[in-house]
Amino acid sequence: MKNSFGTNLQITLFGESHGPYIGAVADGLAPGLTVDDDFIRSQLTLRRPVGAISTGRVEADEYTIVSGVFNGKTTGTPLCILIPNTAQRSKDYENGPRIARPGHADYAAYCKYHGFEDYRGGGHFSGRITAGPVAVGAIVIEALRKKGIFIGTHIERLHDIKDRAFCDLKADIDKLNVSEFAVLDTAAGENMKKAVEEAAAVGDSTGGVLETAVIGLPAGLGEPWFDTVEGLLSHALFGIPAIKGVQFGAGFDMVNAMGSEFNDPFRNKDGRIVTTTNHNGGINGGITNGMPVTFRCAVKPTPSIYTEQKSIEINTGENADLQINGRHDPAIIHRARVVVDSITALVLYDILSGRYGTDWFATDCDMN
Repeated sequence: MKNSFGTNLQITLFGESHGPYIGAVADGLAPGLTVDDDFIRSQLTLRRPVGAISTGRVEADEYTIVSGVFNGKTTGTPLCILIPNTAQRSKDYENGPRIARPGHADYAAYCKYHGFEDYRGGGHFSGRITAGPVAVGAIVIEALRKKGIFIGTHIERLHDIKDRAFCDLKADIDKLNVSEFAVLDTAAGENMKKAVEEAAAVGDSTGGVLETAVIGLPAGLGEPWFDTVEGLLSHALFGIPAIKGVQFGAGFDMVNAMGSEFNDPFRNKDGRIVTTTNHNGGINGGITNGMPVTFRCAVKPTPSIYTEQKSIEINTGENADLQINGRHDPAIIHRARVVVDSITALVLYDILSGRYGTDWFATDCDMN
């Protein structure tokens, strides 16, 4: 099993949706980073279900940090966060045939783990597991901010409803990071919520696109070929349940453009090298060029829907019909945005540690 990512900062995820605990271990955090419990809780709140547009399973996420922190600061040794599961309802998965849920990992997991997997609520494949990297990510997001690096994600599109584009990046990022429903246009956000409620009313679900911007990254981060910034981010982002596509910069949106349109001309602006456009999303040759890094993630519609579906009984292979019960999200895109922010922060921290060393992040060490 491979449940870890990162080189200089390695993150390991553990737990199952209906087990006693989930959590994460972070090995490679610099000593002296601030651990702000209020901020960790606020980040976990952004991931938590809200009202009719989310699942009825609501967890308190009362985490415990069992190692790696002393007197409110990281020690530099492995940090372990435990988050108890308290609202699981395992009876929803008992006393019946095991019918594979279309769009879920049920059948694929059975093939890999030969029936020994904990399948309740999706087990280790559940979106519930994302609480761990969000908790650790909160520590890293604060460390990045102290270095002038800021991350923000909005719901660029939900079903066929679009949000406005990024404009003033710093102001937009600040707004998003305190928004329960991450949109830049309030009216678009209300229409999105209505669309989710309408889908839920007929037992269906919706998906969409998340757009992320990162500002403040220095030029020169990343490696050519297989440790590109795009490659490392994509590797981690595709670990988030429901992410089915990642596009950097204009990506697929401008594949029909000419080179003269897609290229980003360089200019010297007040002694700083910039580009007049940013179709490449701040990355050339897999390496940051000093412009904002931008990318989009395709979030598929939640696979748990209440409409009857065709499937198979896992143990026998026989055809079967499935009518899902239990508590499920009609959309997870609004909850996934803080997960994208957190995973992005963890990957960037790893890359920056590789270039500058972990002491670059230490509170008493200024190496700019």
